[in-house]
Formats: sequence, C-alpha cells, structure tokens
Amino acid sequence: MNRVVGSHDLLLVTLDTLRFDVAAELLAAGRLPNLAKVLPPDGWERRHSPGSFTYAAHQAILAGFLPTPATPDGPHPRLFAARFAGSETTGSRTWVFDAPDLPTALAAAGYRTVCIGGVGFFNKQGPLGSVLPGLFQESHWAPELGVPSPTSFESQVAVAERVAAGQPPGQPLFLFVNVSALHQPNWFHLPGATRADGDSRATHAAALEYVDAHVGRLFAAMSARRPCFAVVCSDHGTAYGEDGYTGHRIGHEVVWTVPYAHFTLPATPQESR
Repeated sequence: MNRVVGSHDLLLVTLDTLRFDVAAELLAAGRLPNLAKVLPPDGWERRHSPGSFTYAAHQAILAGFLPTPATPDGPHPRLFAARFAGSETTGSRTWVFDAPDLPTALAAAGYRTVCIGGVGFFNKQGPLGSVLPGLFQESHWAPELGVPSPTSFESQVAVAERVAAGQPPGQPLFLFVNVSALHQPNWFHLPGATRADGDSRATHAAALEYVDAHVGRLFAAMSARRPCFAVVCSDHGTAYGEDGYTGHRIGHEVVWTVPYAHFTLPATPQESR
C-alpha cells in the first residue's frame, strides 16, 4: 500500500448489510456479471466484520480495521493502520498514518476525500448521522440515495460520476460509497414482490443483482484518470429468521460473516473507451 497511496485513486465501497452466503451464491450462479469481471479468481473472500451494525463497523473500517480474514492463521497484516505501539497487524506493506482515521490521513497526504452516504448513519440530519460523513472533506446525502429509494444505487453512482468528473487533474481522489440498497426494506427489488410480502433472503439477493447492474459505471468513473485501488466489502450481514433471529446488531454467524475483495482497476481514460 505504500506504493499505491499517492499513485492511485482509492475507492472504498461498503455494501451495507450484505451477507456472505448470498454474495457467494449469486457469484457462483453467474448472477453478478459486472462484479465477476473485477473480483479475484477465487471470488469473494470470507471475512469477519469488526462490528455487528453500520455505525460500529464503519467507525472501525474508517480507522483502517477492514473486515478480518475468517481464518485462524493470523495475525493478518492490514492495508492501512494508524501508528500505535504494540499493533500486531501493522506490517511492512501497511500504509501507516498519524491520524485518528483514514479519511483525515489521506487528506493530509493530498487526497480529496469524498463520502457518498446511504443508510441513516450518513444522512447528516442530526448529530449522530453527521459523525461518519464529518470525517471527510466533502459529503453527499439526499433522500434518493437512502434506504427507502428503489433507485438508490444508481442515484449514488450518478453523484460519484459527477465527483470524479470534477476532480482536479493533479490530485488523487479517495471516494467512499455506503451502498444502501441491500438494507431493509429491499422487497421492491424483487419483481412481483409487494410491501405485504416483506423482506427476505430472496429480496436481499435481488437487491445485490440491482447493485451489480449499475456498479460498472462506478468502476468506470473511478478509473478514468489513473489506476484505482478498490475495496468492496460488506460492513455486516443480517438475519432473515435464522435460529429465530431477524435483523442485525446481534452476534449471529450470518451477521458477523461478510464478503470482501480488493483489486486494482487499470486506468481507462475516456478517449480509449
């Protein structure tokens, strides 16, 4: 990461509430064609979230504690880490920073830092909803980007395209997108479903297919100027009746286990596309 930071644009996408099992099943079934183009050959990596709900998980993620590989062979060196004595997950390839969080550190390194919010913890409608977007130099949220909107992700991508198009040529960009489409309510993403049917594992899957249909535009926007290092992951999963549980902020396997991937998007300037 010491060679990446400064030379690449950076993209962090959290697919809010996405379960690992659903993500893996859809990829294996060929239902995520656009994500399949950029994910590693082995597909999604199985990881454990640093938190069981959005606020807790993002406080950790934006401090450099991305989801942890779900294997017992740790410690697992991190991509980004604040400098502090005794860290067992700071390695020689870790980009180490002297700041309380990653957006602040990247801003100090010359990046323009931009947040495109989704769920309520990014809506800036009160003190709590302003904490996470307040870490960035620039933040965007509107009702059409939020949880109840059936077109939330395509609206978020449109904002990302405007941000990327307006980026000063000589300055790198760190763009964070909190994707709200997976979060309940998501019933409207399944054709034929009604509000009375409610949310289910099937509507959760349909929401991921909806995100996949538009994610290529996001990747294209972020690779139009220079190479882009991207992290795409979930912040936590959610339960749909497993062992009697519904929702998240609980210690269940489907909540703690999340999909994760990182990869580099080669630079593809507009004139070559």
